[in-house]
Amino acid sequence: MHKIGFVIFPKFQLMGFAAVTAFEMANLEFEEPVYGIELLSETGGEIKSSAGFGVITKAFDDTAYDTVMFGAGSTIEPMTPGLLEFARRSLQSSRRVAAPCTGAFVLAESGLLDGRRATTHWAFARQLQEHFPGVRVEEDRIFIVDGNVWTSAGMTASIDLALAMIEKDHGQDVARSVARKLVVYHRRAGGQSQFSALLDLEPKSDRIQRSIEYAKANLRSLLSVEQLADAAGLSARQFSRAFRGETGQSPAKAVEHLRVEAARMMMEQGRHSMDVIAEETGFADRDRMRRAFLRTLGQPPQTIRRNARESVSPP
Repeated sequence: MHKIGFVIFPKFQLMGFAAVTAFEMANLEFEEPVYGIELLSETGGEIKSSAGFGVITKAFDDTAYDTVMFGAGSTIEPMTPGLLEFARRSLQSSRRVAAPCTGAFVLAESGLLDGRRATTHWAFARQLQEHFPGVRVEEDRIFIVDGNVWTSAGMTASIDLALAMIEKDHGQDVARSVARKLVVYHRRAGGQSQFSALLDLEPKSDRIQRSIEYAKANLRSLLSVEQLADAAGLSARQFSRAFRGETGQSPAKAVEHLRVEAARMMMEQGRHSMDVIAEETGFADRDRMRRAFLRTLGQPPQTIRRNARESVSPP
């Protein structure tokens, strides 16, 4: 049985327990406890969450854990010497140490991330890099595995982190079944972006939303303004004005962003050549796709694919 120590501290954020639920669902999948979970804290006893209520924990001791996962907070709270020492000890005594979201600051303060690649919630990534220049922060990643240290983005990304652990421990089929039980996508690749072109668009009307859905479903097509306007039930002139007013982008720029996002997802899955990806996402050729990636992401497609592969590099 894999023994997991989940470390919390005052004002911890409850979303971190989403990762614990993934391990619980794995136990249900096997109909026996393949994961044993203990809540840990420096003092033991009741620890209050940022929501105001508490949970009962076990104090740090010499128990050996397969995995030690450090919880996160909505803010960066001062860290005690006891918490930092337990983090250092865990790296030596456990198979892997993990920190979703702002838990990465505990690992960084402990020195565990020096010289390593790591990620965290996008809102705290710059702060992590500024305070700990020895850490190779990659702020636009769902999760990263560097040796036996795992870090992830915030909130729901802890589920992706847990699913990746379950997949490594018990195989893809088990992880996929757990994802279905959690009613989540199986699972986002570690190198996948924390951001989405659709979130940036956020149209206000159903008509513009229909045009975006049409574009998503027909990326291989030319997707002229006239086609998108027809999907929205507007004239081309009305459509262009309404689209920019609601999204802050021109239709052409929005389509390019959607194509880049679709192409990046295919690269992260790693199943297709660059030529196939360019054709499937409507770029027609690799050179046009490369220029679009540089305009939108500031990185060429080859870098995106390499980052996706490195994000799950074995210990």
